[in-house]
Amino acid sequence: MEKLILLLFLIAPAFFFISAVSSAFAPGQKAKPIIQISLVAALFSVLASVTGAFFVANNGVFQSALWGFEGLGLSIRLDSISLLMFGMISILSFVILKFSVNYLEGDERQGLFIGRLSGTLSAVQLLVISGNLFQLVLAWVVTSVMLHYLLVFYAERRGAQIAAKKKFIMARLGDVSFIAAAYFLYESAGSGNLEEIFNWLKSTNVSSLVFTEFELPIMLLLITAFLKSAQFPTHGWLVEVMETPTPVSALLHAGLLNAGPFLVIRMAYLIEASAYASYILLIVGALSAVFGSVVYMTQPSVKTALGYSSIAHMGFSFMVSGLGVFSASMLHLVGHSFYKAHAFLSSGSAIDLIRASRFKKVKGSLNFVKAISGVLAAIAVYSFTVFLFQVDLTQQFALIALGVVIILGLSRVFAETFSSGIKFGLIFQSLIMALTISFSFFFFESIMSHLITGQVPEVSGVSLGKYLTIGAIIAVFSLIVVLQMVAPRLRKRAFFLKLGIHLRNGLYANVLFDRMIKALSIESESYSFVIGKRVDMDTKQIEKEEMVLS
Repeated sequence: MEKLILLLFLIAPAFFFISAVSSAFAPGQKAKPIIQISLVAALFSVLASVTGAFFVANNGVFQSALWGFEGLGLSIRLDSISLLMFGMISILSFVILKFSVNYLEGDERQGLFIGRLSGTLSAVQLLVISGNLFQLVLAWVVTSVMLHYLLVFYAERRGAQIAAKKKFIMARLGDVSFIAAAYFLYESAGSGNLEEIFNWLKSTNVSSLVFTEFELPIMLLLITAFLKSAQFPTHGWLVEVMETPTPVSALLHAGLLNAGPFLVIRMAYLIEASAYASYILLIVGALSAVFGSVVYMTQPSVKTALGYSSIAHMGFSFMVSGLGVFSASMLHLVGHSFYKAHAFLSSGSAIDLIRASRFKKVKGSLNFVKAISGVLAAIAVYSFTVFLFQVDLTQQFALIALGVVIILGLSRVFAETFSSGIKFGLIFQSLIMALTISFSFFFFESIMSHLITGQVPEVSGVSLGKYLTIGAIIAVFSLIVVLQMVAPRLRKRAFFLKLGIHLRNGLYANVLFDRMIKALSIESESYSFVIGKRVDMDTKQIEKEEMVLS
């Protein structure tokens, strides 16, 4: 049975790899065999996910034999985390491939695109089921390289070239960081096998280890994850990849960005044992979440707004992991993937959806008193839910604090309700909505916690330092929510007008990166050549047409 399971989980990446290689020989419109191979691979992926889930539920974690030497090589690890990720990727791959077939219908390089997409999916699948550091790093690098070729699929687009160059720089820095982290971990644990590394951690007093034996590789892992998921201020490339085909954006935002939070969740035991990692995750994650969500509100372009939304969501996932609630981080990761895939694949009609979903203007005006009342009302409803679930405040403070951040999103609903006057019907609807969301948070988090139990540390009490850090984060999120609600009253003031302009430009963090790679110059040499060639062709065509007319 184990050999059958192993075969199933190797068939899907193998078929995707075959599709990628075949596309090099059939890059044109005669791409039907390539498409069929890719779709078969996606269906095999779904079959493998279901079969693997039943197997792991009955037999526990599956770890294949190592194909390598000295504890480094290729091996497959199937547990609840890898199966959740593999299943999510399987569904998304089928949907994105089906969309791509129609999206690039008639394109002279449709086969090449499908092949590159398949090659990326193959690497991602091998990444999430990796059981060894060598395979994890190798798949990580290959995934990034394949994404680069997708980003420059239309090489004549200068915007795509600039974004790809930025991504390439960030990716290579992340690769170096990951390789260094893997080296130090291998030296400390004496093996690249993930299970052996986790066992080594359980039997070792990490406080007795020198910095390079434990804390340094953990810091390097965090840097790798931050670079992969475009955390502030390394996010510039992500909001500029809109020159690529829509399926690439969907795959990037729904799948590849999640590699950062996935790496943190996969190494959760190491993160939890570190003295500094949780604080770094909290600070960097919260900063990116606040930055992305605020700038998102100022963007006139739907796809750019979705890009900043992804930055905020990835930051939120890191922040949740910093709280130690890895089950909630995993839940958010899966939910965000499906949401963002749908958002990009339906981005053509997103404007109509956004217009339809906007709040109707209320007769009353939102002031600070009503905004703060909305925040307090949302927290009060959430507190009632915490009481019903009998959550232990001392042992699960991090989980409760996370729920507060989530429930703050409902503050606007209550504030709008209060602004419309005392209408019991609206108040009742707001209460039901808040209770439903609060209940759903605890309900689905408990399910995810049950699914990945044993693969991540349990939620525990927090130190005084974390209490203060979490309190500061909640205060900042509350202040931003209030400011967003009263923004219409402030936007005509000179200070807030200037602030709005700065926010729309992402606080110019990306400009520094543009200067580093000289993207602000009018034309690069290669691009000048292309443009010049096009101008000459256009000039000759005009002259020819003038001769015909004369």
